[in-house]
Amino acid sequence: MQDCSSIIKKVLFLFFLPIVLFAQESDTETKHSFFVAGPQFTGIIGEENQIIWDSKKTGARDGYVLKNGHILICWADKVREYDKVKNIIFEYTRAEKSMELGTAVRLGNGNTMITESGTSPRIIEVNTKGEVAKSTPLLPETENVHMQTRMARKLKNGNYLVPHLLAFGVKEYTPEGKVIKTFKTDKEELGGREAENWPFTAIRLKNGNTLVTLTHGNKVVELDATGSVVWKVTNSDLDGDPLVDPCGAQRLPNGNTVIASYGAKTGVKIIEINRDKIVQWKYEGYTAHHFQILTTNGKPLKGRPLK
Repeated sequence: MQDCSSIIKKVLFLFFLPIVLFAQESDTETKHSFFVAGPQFTGIIGEENQIIWDSKKTGARDGYVLKNGHILICWADKVREYDKVKNIIFEYTRAEKSMELGTAVRLGNGNTMITESGTSPRIIEVNTKGEVAKSTPLLPETENVHMQTRMARKLKNGNYLVPHLLAFGVKEYTPEGKVIKTFKTDKEELGGREAENWPFTAIRLKNGNTLVTLTHGNKVVELDATGSVVWKVTNSDLDGDPLVDPCGAQRLPNGNTVIASYGAKTGVKIIEINRDKIVQWKYEGYTAHHFQILTTNGKPLKGRPLK
């Protein structure tokens, strides 16, 4: 039999374990499976809140489930691609220890796009051998490595869409590093610089507009080609102030917008709203820096087969 002290130690251990409640809630009976890149967990959650795949490595910043079923993940120090049984089939490690990686996107030509923040911040495209095939210098307007940029994306025209937090702007770069357009996020209608509308994720939508999460500003905005605000959502539109340092975002094929509240310590971590800002679905569980919705009610999202 165990002595009393052993039992007490076990009870104390269990009592002080961090509690993570896993729940999806929806008035529209929506259920999603999704990939999460976050500080507590990086992997795939199923529609019944079960863990389908676990990288066993926390602290991820960006990532995707690829069309072949592999998982591409970005941490601050490296990018890896795993197959479904967790073999590492691609890896890139930051060029310098002081650098921070913030983006990992698999391009159509098989290369991987990665952002490297540091003394010489840049976007690189890395081939399947882990070799840098292309490098584009960035102009973040700050030497603060951690605050230079986050999730950037490549556009169909070959340019790059890059959020720069402390520059209060999303810049479009040519492959040579020339800035041809800047979407400002310190507009007076958004609260000016005092609102700390730091752009975090920028996504070019099919309609030509740009969806941007504004992390400290607790907002998500959609900007047209001129940079004008055509849609936005803030906590004043929602019950319970669920937007807390929104980082990752995704516009679904049905027009709904899904947002990760990275700064939320409890409660809602990912929320889905429609164009009228009515909540369609929410998830309480692991904190998400970025995410990717994979299925809805058993059906893979359009263009995102699960193999």
